[in-house]
Amino acid sequence: MTSETETAAPRPPKPKGPRAPQRRRPRKEINGWLILDKPVGLTSTEALSVVKRIYQAAKAGHAGTLDPLASGMLPIAFGEATKTVPYVVDGRKIYQFTVEWGVETDTDDSEGKVINRSDLIPAAEAIRAILPRFMGEISQVPPKFSAIKIDGERAYDLARDGEEVVLEARTIAVHRLDLVAQPDATHAVFEAECGKGTYVRALARDMGRALGTFGHVTALRRQLVGPFDEEDMVTLSEIRETGDIETPADRDTALGNLLLPVSTALDDIPALAVSRGDAARLRRGQSVMLRGRDAPANLDLVCVTSGDDLVAVGAVERGELLPRRVFSPSRPEEAPAALVVETARRGAERPQRQFNED
Repeated sequence: MTSETETAAPRPPKPKGPRAPQRRRPRKEINGWLILDKPVGLTSTEALSVVKRIYQAAKAGHAGTLDPLASGMLPIAFGEATKTVPYVVDGRKIYQFTVEWGVETDTDDSEGKVINRSDLIPAAEAIRAILPRFMGEISQVPPKFSAIKIDGERAYDLARDGEEVVLEARTIAVHRLDLVAQPDATHAVFEAECGKGTYVRALARDMGRALGTFGHVTALRRQLVGPFDEEDMVTLSEIRETGDIETPADRDTALGNLLLPVSTALDDIPALAVSRGDAARLRRGQSVMLRGRDAPANLDLVCVTSGDDLVAVGAVERGELLPRRVFSPSRPEEAPAALVVETARRGAERPQRQFNED
């Protein structure tokens, strides 16, 4: 340190040559679900990268892509939870979205180029009258600007390059579609509960055409995915603030407290509890015969636990329990107290049957 009248000694020149490689922070083995409330403006991949970096996680993935225009629920799986992503993706989803009438775009949302216009603005009665056409199992052509692959290329990449994109119609399931508000003459707010593969942007496009006009999505929020609901969501700001905690132990505990257990993704699947010995056999990929008067003979899908530990997801065929996906044993010393409490709360909602006791 120098005073105002002193001059610091000149620093020696830095040696020239290749830079020494920077050491990366070690990645952590984290298991659990983070239910992110994704803000508008981020792609799902960008949001995942931010969260993964804050957690310093070795392995992470997300369940169900959200467009940059969309906000809301983006379930992020860490570690062993990535094995349960398919069961979350296959679950029902609830969206709230706003449609602007009279305009159709090439992306079916407000980020695209206008390709059609109409002066016809539908009344509420006309809108409600066509909603039954878009419920149940229906045929839907996905938007040209979508992540569907055509000969190995994403449709949106081909569309951006000016190539003609032709996508085949496919069957989707819309369980519920309600008109919930009309904030002004040209906009309508809907709530949709739908299955895997449904494009809300395509719903808006097709509803507009069915009404003799055009429509596109101006706002979209996902409120529910599979077993997760709005109460489970955590904002990106909250995650960042938690990641800025200075004390490493306090930071890791606080970040852990934002997670839900791996088994939460399987809440809607029938559960079976097995002994420690059978759990070990299942984890080695071996089947287990179920004994007992109440043992199920056949189940297409079952979640297998031993104590508080998630063991496997499998099926029961003629009384034989067959593992499909197995999970590594959890280590209690790594689980924050909040996770233990959450596991108990979730587990209380899922009745389990015990077989093959030691």
